[in-house]
Order: sequence, then structure tokens, then C-alpha cells
Amino acid sequence: MTNDELMREAIRLSIENVAEGGGPFGAVIARGGEIIATGVNRVTASNDPTAHAEVSAIRRAAEALGTFNLSGCEIFTSCEPCPMCLGAIYWARLDKVYYANTKADAKAIGFDDSFIYDELALPRDGRRLPSVPMMRNEAIRAFELWQAKDDKVEY
Repeated sequence: MTNDELMREAIRLSIENVAEGGGPFGAVIARGGEIIATGVNRVTASNDPTAHAEVSAIRRAAEALGTFNLSGCEIFTSCEPCPMCLGAIYWARLDKVYYANTKADAKAIGFDDSFIYDELALPRDGRRLPSVPMMRNEAIRAFELWQAKDDKVEY
């Protein structure tokens, strides 16, 4: 499939998902023009705030390929990814992101992620969500064990 065809599929999924009661977002993960996995926004349908189209597609692609490393794949998404999805895309090591609607388009219909970008730019003590460090001297043990482990699978 061409890039245009892959994007049209992501858009088609987003439109179809609205008709089925989900959010207006769809995503396709492809490798070499072949669809590996798709996803749609199911936040309200599944009561899962992480069930965005991109995250859902990443989970399905990782399962289909049997790996957490999606290098060699690209994602086509009907809208510019939110901060959570963008983070997931980086962690999955996708090679490229193609998107249709912009984050400004999403904001115009009530999907405004700008507050997250604004919050991340603030020092921790200036954010709306309190973040309280505690018990590091106990928790650090897991990190020490990980660092010393010879047979770890790094990611």
C-alpha cells in the first residue's frame, strides 16, 4: 500500500469509530507498505484512559510481531499524537509518524492536550498535579539489581 492508502485507512478507521461510539481517532502501523496492526480510540468504550488509537495499534503490532521494538515500522494516525501517544511511539521505536489532523484541530473540538505540554515545561513543584518523592533509598534496590543483572533484555 502507498502512504496515501495507509493514511486513508487510518482516517477511515477514525470515521467508522465515531459511528460506533468511539473517539474520532484511528491509527495504522505498517512495514514496507503492509499493515501490521490498526487501532482506534476506545477510551470511553473500555473505560481506559490509555486506549488511544496509537497506543492500541502499538500494542497490537508488538503482539503480532512478537517484539516491543517496532523499528522498521511507521505509524499513520488520523491526528497528531498527544503527549502520551508520542511517548509510546518513541518507546516503540517506530521509524516515522504520519498524521492528518493537527493538535490545533483536535483542540478545536475539545481534545486539548496543550495543558500537558505546558505542565511538562514547569518545574515539578509548579505543576498542578502534586508529585511527592518518597522511599528512594528502598526503591533504589530494584535499580541496583537491574544494573547488575547479566541476562537482562534491555529496552
